[in-house]
Amino acid sequence: MALGNFRTRSWSLATFASAALAAVVLAQAASAADPAGGLMQRKAARVGAPNTAASPEAGRLTGRPAYQVADRSEAAAAASAAPALGPGAANEHPLMPTLRWAYSGLRDVEMIQDYSATIAKRERIGGKLRNYEYMFVKLRQKPFSVYMCFLGPADLKGQEVIFVQGQNNGNMWAHGVGLQKMIGTVSLKPDGPVAMRNQRYPLTELGILNMTKRLVEVAEKDKNYGECDVKFYPGAKINGRVCTCIEVIHPVPRRNFLFHMAQIFVDKELNLPIRYASFDWPREKGGKPELMEEYTYLNLKLNNGFTDADFDTRNPSYKFR
Repeated sequence: MALGNFRTRSWSLATFASAALAAVVLAQAASAADPAGGLMQRKAARVGAPNTAASPEAGRLTGRPAYQVADRSEAAAAASAAPALGPGAANEHPLMPTLRWAYSGLRDVEMIQDYSATIAKRERIGGKLRNYEYMFVKLRQKPFSVYMCFLGPADLKGQEVIFVQGQNNGNMWAHGVGLQKMIGTVSLKPDGPVAMRNQRYPLTELGILNMTKRLVEVAEKDKNYGECDVKFYPGAKINGRVCTCIEVIHPVPRRNFLFHMAQIFVDKELNLPIRYASFDWPREKGGKPELMEEYTYLNLKLNNGFTDADFDTRNPSYKFR
């Protein structure tokens, strides 16, 4: 919802409760998968190529001239006049067009009151790529509030989580399913060891706004270095939504960089990032990049008019007990 380092590793009842609810927590969120029914045509594409039949091959990276490094204020000041997503000037860092778009987009995202979506998520934890998870979420931006219900896989389906900033001593409410449901509703710290087991990010970092802020933060750091190639692929599609895919590649592993390759899919109509995926460097020369995390926001519906009842465990439509 994560929109960035969208890595499960006879008990007492307390121990069982912790394990049972560990999977309830989502991080981000930010945000994707290939659900049944053909969510993404890029499933059969090579790793690193966006989901569009018209996308060119990434090809061999070419050298770039010395960059004129701009500071944060320049990118932010230019955001009001940010051009459509595409390559920038020859003497500026290749990340600058994306940064200008992101700063401009932050204002748009902040104006959204709330939204609902289905989030498809996959993460690598402890070196192991975990299975896809699917969640229906309601998110209100002020006060930051999240309702989440797991749609899959089968062993998680029906689990629910609610978090409201400023309530429940900063904790979230969660419950399991099946035998786990006997434990009832439990209060957990979003960044505590139980909630963070097998998660890359806490629930409090879920959402498109948080994902956009992380993109800005990482790009602001990366633009201070070279060894960066950025490509734009218009016409990519996510679940039928026309997007522009921004692909950022750091060809050489450096401690300054968090990923080898990242892909951000920007919905053309909404001008919002609806998918983020990042990849680690190949383990061996000529190998494929390894997926680290991916988050996709599907069926996004903005400004639904959610009320406090949508983020209340007493809501009769929910299964908290």
